Amino acid sequence: MSITTSAKEKISHLTGTLRDYRVYHRYLGLVLAVLVLISSVTGILLGWKKDVHLLQPPTQKGATPDLKQWISLSNMATIATAALDSAQGISTNPIDRIEARPEKGIVKVLFLEGSWEVQLDGSNGKVLSVAQRHSDWIEKIHDGSIISDFFKLITMNVLGLGLLVLTFTGFTLWFYPKKIRKLKQPNP
Repeated sequence: MSITTSAKEKISHLTGTLRDYRVYHRYLGLVLAVLVLISSVTGILLGWKKDVHLLQPPTQKGATPDLKQWISLSNMATIATAALDSAQGISTNPIDRIEARPEKGIVKVLFLEGSWEVQLDGSNGKVLSVAQRHSDWIEKIHDGSIISDFFKLITMNVLGLGLLVLTFTGFTLWFYPKKIRKLKQPNP
């Protein structure tokens, strides 16, 4: 028994679709491979940031978690700025944010430039650590914000949509050959 004309037409259509999808899948995969590689490597590093002191300084422990005994945030900001200047000779770096960790009795003062962090005892302002947080710039590479917030938005959407398209075309490249083999089987 031979294959019917309608089966031959279906096979021809499926084969053409497969050829097109292979091209889409290949080139989209090559473009996305760069983004996936960067995202994967930086994601692995970020997963280890709390365990590898080179990526992020270990969180120190202060004298007391009782916020009533802490000095003011403005005093902490002044102490942290002076500590960064004293330790690294950096006097004009603006503060990006101050993170309080009451359970540890400390405050982390993070600076805008250079990913610097100063940890202070919340109760007396004693400097516990002055170090760089390499995890901050790695995170900016990871999400694309190292270039700009707009670039971050575009790359994350391209990556997400691209992975969806790769999933769809990959499924089609797996499924259609099965369908073609089934159509090629002679009907009894």
